Amino acid sequence: MSVRVIDAETPGSGASRVAAGMLAPVGEASWGEQALLELNLASARAYPGFAAELEDFSGRAVGYRRCGAVHIALDRDETEELRRRHDLQRSLGLEAEWMRPARCRDLEPGLAPACAAGVLAADEGEVDPRTLTTALVAATEGAGGEVLPGTEATDALIDGDRLRGVRTADGRELRAGQVVLAAGCWSGSIPWLPPDAVPPVRPVKGQVLALRGPAEEPVCERIVATQWVYVVPRGDGRVVVGATVEERGFELTVTAGGVHELLREAYRVLPEIAELELTEAIAGLRPGTPDNAPLIGPGSLDGLVVATGHYRNGILLVPVTADAVAAVLAGEDPPEVVAPMTPRRFEGVAAG
Repeated sequence: MSVRVIDAETPGSGASRVAAGMLAPVGEASWGEQALLELNLASARAYPGFAAELEDFSGRAVGYRRCGAVHIALDRDETEELRRRHDLQRSLGLEAEWMRPARCRDLEPGLAPACAAGVLAADEGEVDPRTLTTALVAATEGAGGEVLPGTEATDALIDGDRLRGVRTADGRELRAGQVVLAAGCWSGSIPWLPPDAVPPVRPVKGQVLALRGPAEEPVCERIVATQWVYVVPRGDGRVVVGATVEERGFELTVTAGGVHELLREAYRVLPEIAELELTEAIAGLRPGTPDNAPLIGPGSLDGLVVATGHYRNGILLVPVTADAVAAVLAGEDPPEVVAPMTPRRFEGVAAG
């Protein structure tokens, strides 16, 4: 197939630029989300091979590390909540080790003295989303694909009942056998699609901080998370602290309150955070859906394929989403684990 990617901005400049890049299906497991958990686990298993293949093909590093994650409780209430989550993880057959404070500090000596308990998810990992998207663009172009930044779709080209391509803001008609809608949080406000073909996706704001310290003395070796914050080390002295969850529409202001909240909670669990250089404070918009699970597969309009609504797991779900979309475009059945994520489960639900 020939592939053309159009982006109104620059590929990777949206939520991918802000994402921490945690690959944490165990830590993200929640009640009543079995299908989403299975999808997350499948994608996490695919990541080592996916990252290696992408690096070989693009000639660029993607920053993938299987570093593990520790989830920490700092008081009695947090310990009770962490115990509930650990019980859920064990009931689902997930690898998660309950740890006493001494074991927590053996793994991460920089933890606060208030550490009361922890859970180790040893198979969790991370990837740098910015280097990942750069590698994906290079791989696309290396495979003969065309990437058009600064190109905005403004009209749908519809013949009969089938989508045949898009018209861009500069008047070009880009025709295609199939059109993949992967517009993140903007997928739910596409003005050029028929209203009943627009998926129900909303923006969910998240504020994130980037810090930097000496690579030889990292504040943590693993992802460190509490009920309120996560700290993701990059392995080279950089650290990402995130993330707020705010229903604010398309508003992208970095607020003093958001920065304070993140620094306060990061300091509670890793006091050495206070000694790091604050290099960036940024906000992004996650694509949320009514059930906060992604929309992957054929849309309600013939010729439209949807890949959006990944909410908190967009970077984690890259490999399985790519496999599913490629299968649909080739006329094949996507992986069985993707079936519950059909966009058609929300037919009749208004986009927002």
